[in-house]
Amino acid sequence: MTVSDILNALLAVVNAMSPYLLLGFLIAGVLHVFVPKRFYVRYLSRDNKLSVLWAALLGVPLPLCSCGVIPTAVGLKNEGASKGAVASFLIATPQTGIDSILATFSLMGLGFAVVRPVAALVTGVCGGLLVNRFTSVDAAMTPSENNCTVEHGNRLWRVFKYAYFDMIQDIGLRLAIGLVVAALINVAVPDEFFLSFGKQPLLQMLVILIVAVPMYICSTGSIPVAAALMMKGLSPGAALVMLMAGPAVNIASILVVRKSMGSRFTWIYLLTIVGFSVLFGLLINAFGINAIGVSEGCGMHSACCPSEAASPSVFQMICSSLLVLFIIIALTMKFLSKFKKQEVVAGTVVYAVEGMHCNHCKAACEQAVGKVKGVDTCEATPAANTLVVTGTATESDIRAAVEQAGFEFKGTK
Repeated sequence: MTVSDILNALLAVVNAMSPYLLLGFLIAGVLHVFVPKRFYVRYLSRDNKLSVLWAALLGVPLPLCSCGVIPTAVGLKNEGASKGAVASFLIATPQTGIDSILATFSLMGLGFAVVRPVAALVTGVCGGLLVNRFTSVDAAMTPSENNCTVEHGNRLWRVFKYAYFDMIQDIGLRLAIGLVVAALINVAVPDEFFLSFGKQPLLQMLVILIVAVPMYICSTGSIPVAAALMMKGLSPGAALVMLMAGPAVNIASILVVRKSMGSRFTWIYLLTIVGFSVLFGLLINAFGINAIGVSEGCGMHSACCPSEAASPSVFQMICSSLLVLFIIIALTMKFLSKFKKQEVVAGTVVYAVEGMHCNHCKAACEQAVGKVKGVDTCEATPAANTLVVTGTATESDIRAAVEQAGFEFKGTK
């Protein structure tokens, strides 16, 4: 394993992921600007079974991978969807899509083509219900307390700004770390590793999970990989585990989900994917469902699998360049905001506020403080943990508004 190997693997992973990531960010921007908040309040904001089911049904046909689904899911959360609905969407969406369902049918037969979306739907709904049961509602992110101030300006510009600046500022660093780690895994783990465990289906599933969970592979790209491994002796159940767990989660999504949703949410999210992929794998083996036509599908392995050294398309290279550029710009601006000098004029006070992690936190804090009597203007900077307030409002009133919004007030700086 050399530096050149790692860089080539990183480039391959970025080329494979960037179109889906950019699509996911764009969908999040469209949801933020064009979808009325009452839609989320009506269908996805309640901690009940129906909102979880709606989220899974919404996600199953969408062609989003485990990284592309992240910004869309975070956008749903920011617009008021319940944690259970977000979990259901996060789990169900990347496992399948219209494109992968058709590809599964063509390469692996009707049985696998039916089981994949059913498994994704069931897993998403169960994961969402578990999240609703075992996690508390974040008061700072409920629709009633976190409706941002009305945004003005061209809608198309607001879509792109939210998609490719605001959201990348929020999750870009964790995403970049995840990409590097995924590249290291792709280089360090040999393809033959899966095949060294013979005819032990459960052990094969566990090995697949250990490697596939942190590694990036899209729902369509996983199909020829699973088919090729089945030709070399992998059980149908273990192949289904790869088709479910591989696309559903990776190290990048784990890092971002933990940052955005919390540790307990992340553990439920991971354990649901792992547990149900093994369960459906065992059921596939028990009922004798096998893949049909895998020999025809193996020729597509090098085209779909990001670990292969196939030349990227021009479209992928453009997407990768744009993604890297957006990350560099967003993270640079976020870093420079830490050193931004606050203009201190008469009636201006700089307060220290902790607990703001993203641009949505910024908007929530500013909205809460902006309603305080005597506040003329206010500007929050999450990266610097500061809140600049101009006006005659008292510190106690500012403290009350900040703490009511769910953030930690530390007094003047």
